[in-house]
Amino acid sequence: MFRLTGDNIVNEKGKVLDVSGGYDNEGQNIVVYSRNNKINQRWTIVYVDEDKPEPKKGQYNQDFGLYVERPFYLESAVGSHRFIDLSGNNLVIKSRTGYATQQFYFDQQTKTIKSVAQKNKSFDIQSSGRSTNMQIYSSHAKWW
Repeated sequence: MFRLTGDNIVNEKGKVLDVSGGYDNEGQNIVVYSRNNKINQRWTIVYVDEDKPEPKKGQYNQDFGLYVERPFYLESAVGSHRFIDLSGNNLVIKSRTGYATQQFYFDQQTKTIKSVAQKNKSFDIQSSGRSTNMQIYSSHAKWW
């Protein structure tokens, strides 16, 4: 499970989403790492419908800091402000395209961030949490 805490996305063990090595490269991997509050660990939630009035359906989950089932992008604070995108099942950063592969949403039932492009898959740490590499994987309500 995870929480949006300030501009970090933190799992239950205190690890945060991180742009690997802090490199602002197209296709750079997303990993989890100990929080150091550097720019490569800072994220902005950009809701797909943010230019429209607030939707009537969809409530804000105060405990997790996200709106339920409201699609969003995750924008990196690193240099070019690339968005998290899918490369197969791997999470990477890429220039904004607006494609569904860059859109995610908070699922209240599993308490996970799910992919709009692959609705049955959630953010996951590869190798059952024994790796630092982030991927999307069949939703099982764990984020190690």
